[in-house]
Amino acid sequence: MKRASTRFWLCASACAFLSSSALAQWPPRLYRIDDKYSPRPIRNNELTLAGLHPGKSTKTRASALYKPFGAPRSEDAASFWIDSDSCEKVTLDFDEKGVIQTIHVGINVFNGQKSCQLVGPGVGWKTGKGLTLRASCADVAKLYGEPDSRSPSTKNGQPLELLYYAFDWAGPDVPQVMEVVCTAEKEGKPGRVVEITLAAGSL
Repeated sequence: MKRASTRFWLCASACAFLSSSALAQWPPRLYRIDDKYSPRPIRNNELTLAGLHPGKSTKTRASALYKPFGAPRSEDAASFWIDSDSCEKVTLDFDEKGVIQTIHVGINVFNGQKSCQLVGPGVGWKTGKGLTLRASCADVAKLYGEPDSRSPSTKNGQPLELLYYAFDWAGPDVPQVMEVVCTAEKEGKPGRVVEITLAAGSL
């Protein structure tokens, strides 16, 4: 066989091999969330709110932490503290042993008082990952990923949006549920966070 013919058959054989390899990989692989090289969506859980860990922190710890706001008040078997300047309120539910089960922070922006607006500084009560009251609702998904559900809500006639996160995938030793309430989007601008709840168990 002539040298030119030998080169032709070698080239043809190589092309046939490459074609068969490509066909063997068709259709293209669809990566799953647990694949090593597939892109992963943001998915973060949360441990603390307002400096406390539901399921672990105690009423004694809360009283020491919130001492600047005075003695705790009671409402529906829960204890709460209010900052009159910012209208922010933190409410705690305890079990029979004094361990905090639910932490709720909120701002009353619907009572008509000029001092209770979605502008200006607040107390600084925030989640462990830095989500605060008055923050843009768009920040919630940036920190924790898309919620398990979004649902419309209202308070004193004002339209709101409830974002629900379940953290049971992170194990039983972390808070299991977080809810974030935002004002409704308006004129293309995202709403503002007005309530955050973090609970050791279901809500």
